[in-house]
Amino acid sequence: MARSPYVLQFTALDAEVAALRRAVRERLEGWGLRCLVDEAQLCVSELVANVITHVGVGTPTTLSVLMNGACLRIEVRDPDSRALPTLVAADTEAEGGRGMTLVAAVTDRWGVSLLGDGKVTWCELDATSAAWTQDPVGPRTTRAAAMIDLYSGAGLSDHGRLGAAEAEEAAIFIITDLLHWLRAHGRDADDVLDRAQTRFETQASAICS
Repeated sequence: MARSPYVLQFTALDAEVAALRRAVRERLEGWGLRCLVDEAQLCVSELVANVITHVGVGTPTTLSVLMNGACLRIEVRDPDSRALPTLVAADTEAEGGRGMTLVAAVTDRWGVSLLGDGKVTWCELDATSAAWTQDPVGPRTTRAAAMIDLYSGAGLSDHGRLGAAEAEEAAIFIITDLLHWLRAHGRDADDVLDRAQTRFETQASAICS
């Protein structure tokens, strides 16, 4: 299947995010990578939000979605090489600052490439069919565990893993933050919760059958 790079120039505005997410969904579905849509959309949202917050509203920005070997690569280019994204230590009481932490949790790798006229913030997701079709639960539960560790400050190793009750509390913080993000972007949180529950039940049913 031909997967030519998808490049889109846009202005970094909150109002542009929904259109970018739709464009990424359509592109990945056309590439036969529907299994990566949720993670890719989250990455696009957070990388663009990072430009809006740290470079400035209205910044001329470029989104590129392409294949890098067996990985789906997402790049967001902006003209400021000084405002570098960083991982913020997880704090369950913090109001923000978790954008790149979430990107790090759901992707296989991410980084920043400095250019003469700006920078590219990028991330990659494993797009090999085996990783997403042979074990549909494994990748999702692995990413969830990584995010719970990030919120709890426990790190990504298995050493000192939180107890079930503490991990559950960290998961609640993650869901709560996502609901705040949805509200801030004008989305109906109740509708999204209903759709997420429906998707979960469908996937769980498919796995058990």
